[in-house]
Amino acid sequence: MTVMMGLYGDLFGEINRFQHNLDQMFRPGAMAGIRAMPRRGFPVLNVGNSPDAVEVLALVPGVDPAALQITVDKGVLVISGERKNTLPADTDKVSIYAQERFDGNFRRVVSLPDDIDAGKVEATCRDGMLRVRVGRLEASRPRRIEVA
Repeated sequence: MTVMMGLYGDLFGEINRFQHNLDQMFRPGAMAGIRAMPRRGFPVLNVGNSPDAVEVLALVPGVDPAALQITVDKGVLVISGERKNTLPADTDKVSIYAQERFDGNFRRVVSLPDDIDAGKVEATCRDGMLRVRVGRLEASRPRRIEVA
């Protein structure tokens, strides 16, 4: 029985490894787990909030700020654009054997809370860092009420 368990344990490990390799080959954007970020997601995001706004920081090195499109509609923030390929063309003199830097079109979607004000969106991009600030509705902000 112990031999059988060891045999099946190795078999299941091999099947899991094979499945992982197939996922990497055919579904590079597949989720690694229920709480995982998509693999190779670009741009990388940090999302935070304060009583006044929701802030999204996106790392967009090598992207021309004019090539970015930012929209807010129905509680969804969309950051999209294109990062140009900066590698030389593959010729007889130049051969590329590894390319880990992402280039091409990208799109990231962020769900926003219900109390955001789509009319109060600011975006700045400097040194490869995109900062998008979405203000909150005045009615949703905490207020101090004086007792008379």
